[in-house]
Amino acid sequence: MNISSFAFQNTTPIPAEFTCDGENKNPTLTISDVPAGTKSLALIVDDPDAPGGIWVHWTVWNMSPATREIKEDSVPPGAIQGKTNRANSYHGPCPPSGTHRYFFKLYALDTLLNIPLTSEARAVEEAMKGHIVADAKLMGTYSRN
Repeated sequence: MNISSFAFQNTTPIPAEFTCDGENKNPTLTISDVPAGTKSLALIVDDPDAPGGIWVHWTVWNMSPATREIKEDSVPPGAIQGKTNRANSYHGPCPPSGTHRYFFKLYALDTLLNIPLTSEARAVEEAMKGHIVADAKLMGTYSRN
């Protein structure tokens, strides 16, 4: 399985338009090679370099396994956005200082997740245990000085 973006390559800077310094919208993400038998896809975007610990920027689950693209500033039909540190929406990179890494983590699951709409990343991760068929990561960086 693979996750990529035309907006940035793995390990390269995320353009400002997808951050708090720009339009604060999610970049288009492309998904490929989803394993046969996958029942749903989940996505967690986080910053492990945040001063107070991991900062979650976006959670989306119960995406159709046929999803091949998450369009800019949108969520696939039928998918659920969970609660992040800010709201039930995408919150772009916004480090207080220095360069931070942002991981777009995609999971293929053998089930649909039956969790509340207010679930945060930790609840999504707990519900996924034992159901992950495959995973993929895309990492971008962002700096504010």
